Amino acid sequence: MKPFLLTMLNGITLAALYFIVASGFTIIFGMMRVVNMAHGSIYLLGAYIGYSVAAASESWLLGIAGAALGSAVAGVIMHRVFLDRYQGQDLRQALITIGLSIVIADLLLAGYGGLTYQLDIPDVLFGGVRLPLVGGYSLFRLVLIGFAIMVYIVLWLLIQRTRFGMIIRAAVDDRHMLAATGVNVPLVSTAVFALAAGLVGMAGVIGGSALSIAPGDDVHYLLSSLVVVIVGGMGNLKGAAVGALLIGLAEQIGLAYLPTYSAVISFVIMVAVLAYRPYGLFGRPA
Repeated sequence: MKPFLLTMLNGITLAALYFIVASGFTIIFGMMRVVNMAHGSIYLLGAYIGYSVAAASESWLLGIAGAALGSAVAGVIMHRVFLDRYQGQDLRQALITIGLSIVIADLLLAGYGGLTYQLDIPDVLFGGVRLPLVGGYSLFRLVLIGFAIMVYIVLWLLIQRTRFGMIIRAAVDDRHMLAATGVNVPLVSTAVFALAAGLVGMAGVIGGSALSIAPGDDVHYLLSSLVVVIVGGMGNLKGAAVGALLIGLAEQIGLAYLPTYSAVISFVIMVAVLAYRPYGLFGRPA
């Protein structure tokens, strides 16, 4: 029982990280219908920026702030310079973001080399706590779960209970009608892109603290985000949360009990969901 409960906790922890990463992905798609294939590269960029800032300032919190700000700026540049002019041209935008992801990954490899890095977490989050039936468990991983819940609540309130969120939801349904009412849709799109990029950059620091930072993480988290949002439903925040939970648990259970097939379990879940729910569990036609 104890190993199984530890596996479940690890799965929930991984799901929390996947949700933070995938929430930015699904927000961008929900608002602009852009499948951002550079999403994983922004995660890695944020992780490296956060590592550099934290190492220079000796502050983990400043590392998170620096990663969020740097990634948000990168997202604004990506949207305004490369993507905004091709709004509605899905294939062209996907190809552009693929090219950008390759360029960003190569620049990061040239700047930081092929070494593996890890951020030092604050002393207050270091160590473990005693849990019933489980025993000792990492305090930082529990905080990560709580942080993911907080991110979900904040994003839900932003989208459902604010004027900015009302504009986002209106843009999802009809961008042209929203523009006809006088709303600056390109500016709103840029703000959404910056929000999503800052969120995934912040996730890079958290992931680099819980796990590590290494070349190739961009591809891993891009694929994970794609699977999560496809399973949950593209553009749906609740779907991203449920999809992250399913994929996180499936990966950890697979590693613990079916290591030979663990690499394909997530994709089997995705295929099974799409066979019965073509738009995902909570998705709807674009």
